[in-house]
Amino acid sequence: MTIEPVDALRRIAFLLERSREETRRVEAYRNAAKVLLPLGEDEVRRRVGDGSLQELPGIGPSTSKVIAQAVAGQVPDKLADLEAAAGVPLAEGGEALRAVLRGDLHTHSDWSDGGSPVEEMVATAMELGHDYLALTDHSPRLTVANGLTAARLRRQLTVVDAVNAHVGDSFRLLRGIEVDILDDGELDQEPGLLAELDVRVASVHSKLRMEKGAMTRRMVTAVRNPLTSVLGHCTGRRVMPRRGDKGAGNGGRVRPQSEFDARAVFEACAQTGTAVEINSRPERQDPPGDLLELAVETGCLFALSTDAHAPGQLDFLDHGCARAVRHGVPPERIVNTWPLAELLAWAADPTAARTL
Repeated sequence: MTIEPVDALRRIAFLLERSREETRRVEAYRNAAKVLLPLGEDEVRRRVGDGSLQELPGIGPSTSKVIAQAVAGQVPDKLADLEAAAGVPLAEGGEALRAVLRGDLHTHSDWSDGGSPVEEMVATAMELGHDYLALTDHSPRLTVANGLTAARLRRQLTVVDAVNAHVGDSFRLLRGIEVDILDDGELDQEPGLLAELDVRVASVHSKLRMEKGAMTRRMVTAVRNPLTSVLGHCTGRRVMPRRGDKGAGNGGRVRPQSEFDARAVFEACAQTGTAVEINSRPERQDPPGDLLELAVETGCLFALSTDAHAPGQLDFLDHGCARAVRHGVPPERIVNTWPLAELLAWAADPTAARTL
């Protein structure tokens, strides 16, 4: 087996990211791939031959070794070691469900607080076999995450359209947003612009310790908004420190879940056809198992998504699938097991979703 140097570097970055390695290590390989990409094959071979690879900015001892081994027709040692470790799912028990998932409805790019361009996220999604991917960068109020103003979101939509024109009919990048649920339950973006999108994930990011009654009213109001497709990471909890995000390092504190009347919120979801997100990030595991089972009992639809902020995190679906199976979520009620046309019909009119 032979592999091109750029492909080897990208694959190493993906595998490091999927195992939640530190961002700086991941970026070393991804940045090296960017440096190498515009160079011709002859120049790369020449630099390998005369030992001048490390004269290029962003190429160090580890990445130059990978390049040299790939140029020599070998599988780089670093890649071989990582592939051996990646031979099993990130979490066991959800393999059958993972096989029927068709896409991911919650992802971020470097337009907000993600670490990679839209095109890199799309390329990785296609490599994973997705039929579709929703680009859901943050909304204006979340300034700490570089949330998109209406004007920036409109510019991003032109990028989405250009990507779709380039990739053809085999894959679809969905127009989306992760829109903040404001204190009164309203959504943090112009309604007319939200209506132009394919998928809208509504999430609480502020005042997570709001009094239970007020938080319940806030969430129910958002769920009942006909523009809400998915209720994102509903409790806001964090069960372990966050790793692998742009700027996160080993930071991110453990955080308790918000208090709200979960039955009332899930009943509103079931009545309106709004999907409850099964957030696959290892540090979130949201909703917790007891609430996930309550949502099943209440008759909710679900969206099993990664909340990925980097390409390697798109493989976090393994974690969500394992939890969904463990807590009895019927696969047919997970909207991203549905074909694209059916998914888009639901997102356009959730109350008309098929009876399950």
